Amino acid sequence: MASVRVLLLRAAGINCEEETAYAWRLAGASTEIFHVKELIAEPARLERCQVVVAPGGFSYGDDIASGRILAHQLSRHLGDAMRRFVDRGGLLLGICNGFQALVKAGLLPGGAFAGRVTLALNDSARYEDRWVHVTSGGRASPFLRPGQTLRLPVAHGEGKVVTDSPETLAALAAQGHVVLTYGDASGRPGPYPINPNGSEGNIAGLIDATGRILGLMPHPERAVDPTHLPDATRRAVRGRTGGAAVCDLPEGPGMAIFRNAVAALTED
Repeated sequence: MASVRVLLLRAAGINCEEETAYAWRLAGASTEIFHVKELIAEPARLERCQVVVAPGGFSYGDDIASGRILAHQLSRHLGDAMRRFVDRGGLLLGICNGFQALVKAGLLPGGAFAGRVTLALNDSARYEDRWVHVTSGGRASPFLRPGQTLRLPVAHGEGKVVTDSPETLAALAAQGHVVLTYGDASGRPGPYPINPNGSEGNIAGLIDATGRILGLMPHPERAVDPTHLPDATRRAVRGRTGGAAVCDLPEGPGMAIFRNAVAALTED
């Protein structure tokens, strides 16, 4: 019986809940998928889980702005319940569209930063679908180990993290909220396409003051198997006894985020 229970939110246009649930199950957790309106009707469901996830996709078609309608539902109906959930030790994860929703709901970076950070159109003025490298740093988090560089895919049109001033950007970094940054394979920052959207400070992910709310633009759930990598066939090697070639990685890099979280909650 899995000891870590994960609740994944669903709404019209969200399309990554099944892949994300699969990644959590690979990490040893049990999963349930609920429509956000079900959770609004029964917020006590939060008491029966340790992790809540807002997956990627195009919630409500992103008809106003990416994640805006879902953000309104979260802030108006579930904001206080979510904060109590985190205060008692729960983890909240937003991936891509989920990240956009958590930021616009004021849950990320949270506190005095609410309304001072958002996500805007990519500098390329087009949808970016490519593999990138992100390196972890900043505040301690159950989801990440310091100094990890992960190769993950991005797929978004509004992934550029922007702030209301240079002072806000500096404060985000100084207070440890910048937990993932775009860079090359060695973690060094660089221009497009290393930074695929033009995010200020090369920000790829943010965390709240507790370290328990994480939002990131890349999709770790799309990199949980080594065969997901675009160069998987080039990395394939044959075993000493011959037979089929297999990738030289035991699993995809995205699994680190899910395994880290499950291990942290199990240790708690």
